[in-house]
Amino acid sequence: MYPVCLNITGRLCIVIGGGIVAERKVRGLLAAGGRVRVISPEATAALADMAREGRIEWLRRPYAPGDLDRAFLVFAATDSRGVQEAVCRDAQQAAILVNVADDPDRCSFQVPATVHRGDLTLSVATGGRSPAVAAMIRRRLERDFGPEYAVLLELVAMIRQEVLSDDRSPGERKILFQNILHDDIVSWIREGRWDRLQQHLQEVLGPGHSLDLSRLKQEFS
Repeated sequence: MYPVCLNITGRLCIVIGGGIVAERKVRGLLAAGGRVRVISPEATAALADMAREGRIEWLRRPYAPGDLDRAFLVFAATDSRGVQEAVCRDAQQAAILVNVADDPDRCSFQVPATVHRGDLTLSVATGGRSPAVAAMIRRRLERDFGPEYAVLLELVAMIRQEVLSDDRSPGERKILFQNILHDDIVSWIREGRWDRLQQHLQEVLGPGHSLDLSRLKQEFS
């Protein structure tokens, strides 16, 4: 499998099925900004609520040919083997990426177990061989990578924007960022040692550079 992050903001993502698995897919798609359409005669209470609130579109009927028109991603998440096969066949004929629940061999893409820390995304995939192993590793990542990593990413992004505007060479910038990412920088953020962090940044960036960390402090507090 080729790992990739897709921008699905505003794109039509169709989920065939209305059970717990479908609900889980829908939640992930909404979190990523996708425009979601569910096709199923029945749906969980949560999916029904989302439809009433206008967060998703729910076509309350069985899957039919032509339902995948203009879809960017398709998820087949029903308990009917015949429906799953039909969705997979129609998606492949229309050259649409499709994920078939519990059938990795039929998937043209798979959804990894994921941890989000702000704009930082950590994903674990097993090629469909064991979602349980992927979930176990994700739980470890959740413990090991806390919200301080979201702050770190924001901090380095701020510095990068400033550094890219000066006259340093690419090699000098690489060394600078290596120096910024001190072994203890995550601990300083986690422990709220902002003065130590500010001192370190000033030492690395040199005179003429100063960063206002007040917003990051507020977000992490």
